[in-house]
Amino acid sequence: MRAAFSLLALVIVAAIVLSLVKKQATALKLPAAGASAASAALPQPQAVGQQVQSSLDDAARRAAEATSAATN
Repeated sequence: MRAAFSLLALVIVAAIVLSLVKKQATALKLPAAGASAASAALPQPQAVGQQVQSSLDDAARRAAEATSAATN
């Protein structure tokens, strides 16, 4: 009788574990489908490069203005 209860408990635990594994597997598949939508929302590398170059140009212009203002 004790062995039967032990076997029944193992079967129940195995069913719970398999159920959790199935939920995790489906949860892992969902972000992969959403990843393409998320990557479409990311800025393009060229646009980022242009923004960085623009910021560097602005900083150089401000530094030149500050230098000329300090010498005058």
